[in-house]
Amino acid sequence: MTAPHAATLQAEGLSWGPKRGLTLLQPTTFGVGAGRILAVVGPNGAGKSTLLRLLYRYLRPTSGRVLLDGADIWALSAREVARSVAVVLQEQPTDFALTVGEIVALGRTPHLPASASGGEADAAIVRDALARLGLAGFAHRLFGSLSGGERQRVMVARALAQNPRLLILDEPTNHLDIRHQLELLALMRDLGPTIITSLHDINLAARVADEVLVLAGGQLMACGRPDDVLTEELIARAFGVRVHRQSLKPSGDAHLTFHL
Repeated sequence: MTAPHAATLQAEGLSWGPKRGLTLLQPTTFGVGAGRILAVVGPNGAGKSTLLRLLYRYLRPTSGRVLLDGADIWALSAREVARSVAVVLQEQPTDFALTVGEIVALGRTPHLPASASGGEADAAIVRDALARLGLAGFAHRLFGSLSGGERQRVMVARALAQNPRLLILDEPTNHLDIRHQLELLALMRDLGPTIITSLHDINLAARVADEVLVLAGGQLMACGRPDDVLTEELIARAFGVRVHRQSLKPSGDAHLTFHL
């Protein structure tokens, strides 16, 4: 698969709240370099999904802006954004009357002229995306017949078929068993585009991400290298738990254990 160059992303003073309601995300500023992986972590209700929805233009910010390679995403057309940004959500519908191959092929839609079907080059991209997620043998299976983990892998394959410059994943390891969690996280290192993902497992975030952003109560607590951000003190403040940090031998990687 020939991937386009990875995008840089800059969030400047980004906030959001429903009309006449509370502000669910306080003004937040951070940047992600091209080809980097940013993991967003925080307790339930911290504002993680709200932040991601702002980044892929599902929500219009109350204040601030999102810049993709320096361009405000709200100054671009929806089609332009869809050609650059792919999204994988937590929950997937089960009532698609489509095969796995047909769903993954939908990832090519932003790149096709109106009312046109893809050619051989598009078909090759779809086959490659299926193969990379271990789904080559599933192409003719109905999506609704798959398990939750298999459906999640199909949606990641559809996102890859989109050839995005920015890939946003909301809890991508949901429904995946340990083997497929590890396979997906290993794949993320080699996908090509810039990646922003929310993860509920802090140890997985520390393992896969170049930088980690911690949210709590709609506020940015910290953003930076995992070793600098995921300290016992900060995690205790953000999650309300006691934390013990251990160094794993021989790799030297840190592992966090949690206690009430």
